[in-house]
Amino acid sequence: MFSGPIMLANLLQTSYQLIDSLWVGNLLGADALGAIAVSGTIIFTVLSFIIGLNNAALTILSQQKGKGNIEGLKRYLNAFVVILSTMSISLGLFGFIFSERLLQILGTPVEILELATSYLQINFLGMLFLFGYNFISTVLRALGDSKTPLRFVFIAVLLNLVMDPLFIAGFNMGVEGAAYATIISQGFAFSYGLFHVLRKKLAPFTFPKLPSWHEVKLILHLGIPSGLQMSVISAGSAAIMSVVTSFGSQVVGGFGAAQRLDSIIMLPAHALGTAVGSMAGQNIGVRNWERVNKIAKYGVVYNFAVMISIGILVVLFAEHAVRLFIQEEKAVQFGTRYLQVIALCFPFLGINFILNGVVRAAGAMYQVLVLNIISFWVLRYPLTYLFSKLLGDIGIAVGMGVSFMISSIFAYLYFRYGKWRKKVLFKEKKQSK
Repeated sequence: MFSGPIMLANLLQTSYQLIDSLWVGNLLGADALGAIAVSGTIIFTVLSFIIGLNNAALTILSQQKGKGNIEGLKRYLNAFVVILSTMSISLGLFGFIFSERLLQILGTPVEILELATSYLQINFLGMLFLFGYNFISTVLRALGDSKTPLRFVFIAVLLNLVMDPLFIAGFNMGVEGAAYATIISQGFAFSYGLFHVLRKKLAPFTFPKLPSWHEVKLILHLGIPSGLQMSVISAGSAAIMSVVTSFGSQVVGGFGAAQRLDSIIMLPAHALGTAVGSMAGQNIGVRNWERVNKIAKYGVVYNFAVMISIGILVVLFAEHAVRLFIQEEKAVQFGTRYLQVIALCFPFLGINFILNGVVRAAGAMYQVLVLNIISFWVLRYPLTYLFSKLLGDIGIAVGMGVSFMISSIFAYLYFRYGKWRKKVLFKEKKQSK
């Protein structure tokens, strides 16, 4: 019951991106869709480290809540507010200034560079809003409330659904209109969330002040490896996008549509990974390794059952799904073939979510970081590049699919033989007893 609203919120977050893509793809075409696909990759890459700090917030704040340490909760809440605000504003300014250069590094086709730059710059200006309402949601979940954050996400999605066509076509603002619709809806969700939390006193927010070094150190100790995991994943995605852009704007548009569908297809595996991580974490806390192993085993079995079923549907209906986003034939053809090739490889990617989720639940953050480095930089990017040279644009899907399979083997080997079971979190807690 606790994880259900979190999973629904993730679905709404995915629909947020989906709505943008549907309106842009249908109203503005494949070039515009390609522009926001490339831009989205950079946004996620730059913001990923702060997402890692947000994950650390969940751990630290829930620990303070569990101990009943209200003063400690206030202090760490203040520390997160200061750190996340500073980083989000700094990265927002950096991204705004260097948007075009970042897109050029990715090899963005000239014909969509201007569109992508405008979309990217506007999104960077709204970074504080994005992380504001996501952080408030994280705080409430840490305190045991997973239903209220769902309301914030729903408001953002509903506003974006209405404002996208209004700004894109009604005000004739094009891709820039989609970007403004995004940051305005996020800004409203953030403002409403902050007002609601303060009015209802759902969290002990205080006027921001400089945190102590001890608080900053603990946050960075947990946040850095978590943030680096996200950075490795998103930077790997950006590197793969550089392979995609080498085939031109139509392939970029088709890939953008396929990626939007990927995010929906993988939701069950993500949800299973979340559930398995939570269940495993509770059992790791009491060192019940037999039950931890069973949780991992059944998680993998359910993953295969669900993802293979979805994969078959994707193979059958890929073209119809891609055409929801774009109509240009070359882009549709690539997006369809890409999904049909990679669909039956998704269960192997799901294995990574399941087994790495269990390992992460034990606190082995750096070990999962290494597994992600292997997955993206030793396997996925090199194989995607290699197969794209050998097979042309369809090699993108072949290389990624093969990498899913091989990385799942690495995940299993570490789960089976690694020393993650010896990891103990918060040793200072034992020393204080």
